[in-house]
Amino acid sequence: MQFTKEELTALLNGEKPLQLAGLDLSKASLNNVELSKADLSGANLNRAFLDGAKLRYANLNHANLEDASLTDANFHNATFIEADLSGANLSHADLSGADRSGANLCHTNLTGANWNGIKLTGATYNGFTQWADGFDPVAAGANLTS
Repeated sequence: MQFTKEELTALLNGEKPLQLAGLDLSKASLNNVELSKADLSGANLNRAFLDGAKLRYANLNHANLEDASLTDANFHNATFIEADLSGANLSHADLSGADRSGANLCHTNLTGANWNGIKLTGATYNGFTQWADGFDPVAAGANLTS
């Protein structure tokens, strides 16, 4: 079920931290929203717009963020364990301290991102993944896939 604009606004104005686990938020316009500490585990954020959003300490484990627009978003200390970020645009995002263990990073744009303290153990990427200058995904624990 997708939400109307009014339903989404009411949902985002709910009691914090937001409990959005498993919800279908695909294609939702969530630019610049405050989602810090939100539980988005298992949520469908496919093709969602979260540019400039604040997701510090958010739980995005097992979430579908395929083809999502996440430029300039703040994911400080967020968890993305086994999340699908394939094709997502995370350019200039703050990923400091984030745990992306087991995440799918194939075709993902990560240019200009802040990688300080990130965990990528078991994450996968391919030759189309774009990294921040000087970042070594293998040293961070990621695996190249074909």
